[in-house]
Parts: sequence; structure tokens; C-alpha cells
Amino acid sequence: MGNHKAFAAAVLALSLATGSCTNTTFPYKDATLCIDARIEDLLSRMTLEESAGQLSHNSLTIGPNGTLTPGSSTSNSTDNVIGEKFMTHFNLRGDIEDVHLTAQWYNRIQQRALDTRLGIPITLSTDPRHAFTENLGTGFAANDFSQWPESLGLAALRSPELVKQFAEVAREEYKAVGLRGALHPQIDLSTEYRWSRIGNTMGEDASLTAELVVAYLKGFHGETFGKHSVTTVTKHFPGGGPMENGEDSHFTYGKNQTYPGDNFDYHLIPFKAAIAAGARQMMPYYSRPIGTEYEEVAFGFNKGIITDLLRGELGYKGIVVSDWGLITDTYIAGQYMPARAWGVEYLSELERAKRILDAGVDQFGGEERPELVVELVETGLVIEERLGISIRRLLREKFELGLFDNPFIDIDQADKIVGNPYFVRLGKEAQRAAYTLLKNEDDILPLRSNVSRKVFVEGFNATYLSALPSLTLLDEPSDADIALLRLQAPYEPRPGGFEANYHAGSLEYNVTEKARQKAIFDAVPISIVDIYLDRPAAIPELAEQATALLGSFGSSPEAFLDVVFGVDGAEPKGRLPFDLPRSLQAVEDSKEDVPFDTENPVFRFGDGLRYGEKCSS
Repeated sequence: MGNHKAFAAAVLALSLATGSCTNTTFPYKDATLCIDARIEDLLSRMTLEESAGQLSHNSLTIGPNGTLTPGSSTSNSTDNVIGEKFMTHFNLRGDIEDVHLTAQWYNRIQQRALDTRLGIPITLSTDPRHAFTENLGTGFAANDFSQWPESLGLAALRSPELVKQFAEVAREEYKAVGLRGALHPQIDLSTEYRWSRIGNTMGEDASLTAELVVAYLKGFHGETFGKHSVTTVTKHFPGGGPMENGEDSHFTYGKNQTYPGDNFDYHLIPFKAAIAAGARQMMPYYSRPIGTEYEEVAFGFNKGIITDLLRGELGYKGIVVSDWGLITDTYIAGQYMPARAWGVEYLSELERAKRILDAGVDQFGGEERPELVVELVETGLVIEERLGISIRRLLREKFELGLFDNPFIDIDQADKIVGNPYFVRLGKEAQRAAYTLLKNEDDILPLRSNVSRKVFVEGFNATYLSALPSLTLLDEPSDADIALLRLQAPYEPRPGGFEANYHAGSLEYNVTEKARQKAIFDAVPISIVDIYLDRPAAIPELAEQATALLGSFGSSPEAFLDVVFGVDGAEPKGRLPFDLPRSLQAVEDSKEDVPFDTENPVFRFGDGLRYGEKCSS
């Protein structure tokens, strides 16, 4: 960007005068210079096209055997997006199934970036990868990474120290394969229980979430942000929890975020804590605010939210990256997805890009449309200096992470770090501890493993019990002494390849499912139920009928059985991160933005027994 050359020359002259430069090939490649000087020198050398490429952050996949993706009828090749579109920010899409191969691929994409005219390194980001999950549609499998409970499980343990430890482990495993950006934490508050994205939050309480996000950021960033850090994207500003009727704003029927309780500020509490703790990047949500002082357009297009509130009132100085796909219509998992331009659907793609930049956003998430930015500048709709504001922020992150000085990773070290026994043990211990015991009639848990029992199993593979020869496994509950059941929280399946991954709708089991479960409870004298709470389920019948009831937040069958049988002292230590409502009607009668306001919940925030306790605390 040629109009920065004079300033860059002045800064460089100052650096030379103080003897801080060894004058390598280009000043921006000289690690002895201050970062400001390096940024300005690089900016002065960038063409408009190279500048525009920095403003897109889209997904990238690993090609066959760790090669660069050749492209297809629905996606551009890696060579195209790096070498022709000049993009340098990517989210790694898909599971990591081979650490060694992934590390090799990462070094290949960095070499491809180094081979461009300016050699700007790649920043590779990722969605969460460490949680044990059996619903792979909503996240990535941990595979060789250590496997932890989801963030709700970390919240159930109420331990900032554990959250920081998790984040430190995740940081080391991320860095080992080249991941330097985390598209998390998600600190929306789960005040609307029907919302399908609660599973990656830290629950309903703003104070607890605020406390935990500070530890989360410190673990990923380290004590000082720099070459050993992983940058984070805190989302979804200003809090995506109060979705109208619990619907999600990925979809046209879920555009609105509503505040019938006038409780907008409650949802800002965790974000204020994150900003004070040094949040590096922020992501606004898709939805548009209803019933507030702000314009009713999606947050990514909303200058009042981004510039006035986030940057002005709250003093945030970092990067703002939009959520995915605000500009371009696309297909996801075979399902047509219009751009989430809620409130400004009538704008053209060019006008949407301008509106996002005018709002104060720095980068377009899920887009690879640098040509729109070029057109905006060439037609005078956006001045080049506006791009410079965002590009400085984005380049600074790369320089501080040390990517310009050495973007490559040690492939052999990746194999040693990822999934090492210590990290794996910590994750498994957290899975067990995060279990939340809600009922334990007659202190039935923990079960004695040496007692002969006839067991009926549902929801996990019975072979996990093969190590207990005292147990006889039955295919039907009618003759069983005990039933071990792992259940999913209720939801109503949605159609569509992408939409089907979202657990939405009713929080109650339907009549047929309730009757099926009751038949098991009636047939078996002792029933131990583990329910996966990715949303606050309305399950009074389970609370009444089960002998013991456990809530979980991402755990393996082994973790479940270890807790049930008290293996090596394993026991549930979690406490609910939200209320469990009495009925769907109670949720419908509550206000989307207000916490803890359903009538007479079955269990309350903070409930959770320890073995031998008679009531929750």
C-alpha cells in the first residue's frame, strides 16, 4: 500500500539510528526491528490485491497424503487461495486423523506462502477439537488429541485452575501441528434453554463464565502473548444466548435475538472480563438485536454494536472477525445456505462487504472474496486507509506469534507432543470429574464391581463391560437386575445436511420415548442413567424413575463406567452449569435474556451430589 511508504521510511530511519537493524533482505523480515517498523515496511510493499487477501478467513482442507488440496467444482485449490487470492488466514476443516501427516501438510502450506512475492506466513485456526463427542456433526473428533469434557463440563467443575490447565494442554497440542488460532472460547450465556449451541458455552451464570474465560485466555495466550501463544477468538459478541424462541441464526427462521427482560447488559459481563484479560480477537454473532437501542441488523453489519459499543464504550482494541458467510450464498453439507445478512438481505455482495467494513469488522469469516475489497477501493466506496487499519491489526498478530521469523514446525516433535500419556490422563480425569450426580437413591453408587449382576445396557457398546466377569449381559431388560443407560438430551430432529446437526426444538422426550423408557424402569429394579446435557433437558420423569441420575457434558463410555463403579476412586464432582427446567411450557413462558427464570425447575444451577451426600449443594 504505497501511501504508507513515507511513514515506513521514517520509522525505519529511527530504527537504523538506534542501531537496532541488521538490514536483512527486507526490513519486515528483520527480527531485530520493532514490530511497528516491520508492519509499516510490509504495508508499504503490498499491492491492493495482496492487502485485500488479508481480509478473508476461510476454511482449508488437507489434501490426499498431506498434499495441497487440488480444488474441485465446489472449492478453490490451495495454490489458488494462497498464490492468487493472497489469503493467509485459514480455518482447518475436518478431523486430524494423522498427526505426522498433518504436520507435514502444515509445513507445505507455509512453504507455499513463503514462495509468494512477499512470503506472508499462514495463520491456521481451528474450531474446538479436544472435547469427547459422539455427535461429530457438531464438532471435530479429538482423535489423537487428549480428550476432555466440553466447556460445559469444565464449567461444571467450577475450577479456573483446571480451565487454565486444559487451555495450556490444548495450546501445546495445537502448536505441535501448526494451529496458532483458536476459534473459541464461546462465552454466550445459556439463558434460552432451547438454543442449539449451548453445548459449547460455559452455562447460564455470567459471573462464573466471566471467571472461567479469564483462565481460558491465560492458558491459550500464556503469561505474555507471543511466540509461544495460540491466539483466541472470543465469541459471539454481544452474547448469542437470548435467541428468539430458541432458534438459531444460522437459519432464516432464527434471525432474531430478543431482550424481553431488558437484560442486554447481563450478557456483556463475560465479554468485559475477556477484554480486561487481553482478548485478542472477537466474533459477533449472526443474529440481529430486537427490542434494544441498536439497529435491527445482524451484529456483523452493525456499527452501533462493533464500533460504538465494543470498540468505543468497552475499549476493545483487538481484531474483529465476522462469523462465517455474511456475504456469499453457499452450500454446506449439501444444504443451500443463504448468506446470513439478516436485516440487510437486500444488499448486493459488494454492498454487504462495504457495510461490514463500515461497521468496524476487520476480517470476513468464511469468505474468499478479496476481489470485492479490490472493487470497493478501486470504485472509491472504501478508502485504502480503511484497509490499513484492519491489516495492521492482522499483521501484528502474525508478527507477535513469531510466524514471520519461523513459520515451520518440527514434525517429529508433533508426534511426541500430541496425545502424550500425561495430556491424555489429564483429559480422562476431567471427563470423570465433570460428571454431575443429581440423584443417588439409597447410595446405590458407586456400584461394587465384584457383585454378580444381570445387566441390561443401552446407549453404549456392552463390550466396555467385558473386564468385569461378575456381570452377565442381557439383550432385554425383563430379566435384568440393573440397567445402565446412556441417553441424549431430548431434541426434535431437523431436516437438511447441515441443519440436521443442530439439536433444537422441544426439551422434553416425546410420548413414545417416555413410554419406552418407563417400560425399562418398570422392568428393572435398579436403573443408572447418564444423560448427555448439551441443552438443559426437561426430564422430571427421569428424576423420579431412575435410581441414580448423572448428567454429563462430553464423556467416553469408559469415563461413565469408571464413575459408576468408582474405579481408582473416580467419582462425580460436577455441579450443574444451568437449571434443568420442569417442562417445555416453563421454558416457553420464560424470557430469553433472563437467567434462572423458569418456574419450579427440577434441578438448579449448582446442584450436584458427591458420593455419600444426601442432598445437592
